[in-house]
Amino acid sequence: MRRSILGGGALACALLLSAAPALAQGGCSENDLNNAADRYLEAQAIGDPSPMPLGTWVTYNEQMDLGTMSTGVISKKLKVDFSRRIVDPVACQVYMEVIVTDPAHPYVLGVTLTVRGGQVGTIDMVATDKGDWLFNASRTLAYSKAEDWGLIPEDQRDTRAVIKAAADAYLDLFNDPKKVVPWGTPCARLEGGMYTGKGANPGDVTPQDSCAVGVPSGVPMVQRNYVIDVPHGAVSVMLLMGKNQRPDIHTFRVEKGKLRYVHTITVCQEDACGFKYDDATKKTLGIQ
Repeated sequence: MRRSILGGGALACALLLSAAPALAQGGCSENDLNNAADRYLEAQAIGDPSPMPLGTWVTYNEQMDLGTMSTGVISKKLKVDFSRRIVDPVACQVYMEVIVTDPAHPYVLGVTLTVRGGQVGTIDMVATDKGDWLFNASRTLAYSKAEDWGLIPEDQRDTRAVIKAAADAYLDLFNDPKKVVPWGTPCARLEGGMYTGKGANPGDVTPQDSCAVGVPSGVPMVQRNYVIDVPHGAVSVMLLMGKNQRPDIHTFRVEKGKLRYVHTITVCQEDACGFKYDDATKKTLGIQ
């Protein structure tokens, strides 16, 4: 059964769960953002957003469309096996890659919270499951968890502008084959059941591994929203991908101006985003 997107109404309004303009005022701190992220994980575990520090009015978007928390993925009890966060006090946003391997219904989620004055005003949820691009939650867990997205020494950190430019160069390549991308070596791409690193163990790479293994052409990547974490050299970009405008999140780790890791979460809305796989390929990638 596919995910619910829209629904609710009067009940959602009564419970303060309806989509509405966020009115939370003020700035934010890393503590505010981390607290909101922690409380989101609590909320997702019980399928009830009430543990979150919600503002008076909250906008809930799912698959980059207006939704309601009373019927969306956030209303489902999910056992989260692993999460990674990108904290951006400049944009007052925190992004989380959330992996659920429960065989009953695995998910890989991308969740962005906008927090001001200690309160969550907007929740953006992109949820992938069976049938989405190369989906395999178990492999995503193994590869993502093994990677090093730790703090970068202060004297080696890139600026926000450099991190954003590296992400944009990669995304621009989809619609401009002449775009120069700051490829790092080694670099690994994680897309569902596919990992480009050739090391012996999950998350391992060889010194020669590259992310420059090709991307589709003629695919505009539009309506980009950035969450940038300078201390970790990380940026998530939520966007609409291609002519079909599929909800997508690309997440990057940038080291010394070069791409180190690339993660992709793409909602297909039809089988395999229009690609057909033979049985051998499905078995190799473990596509669910």
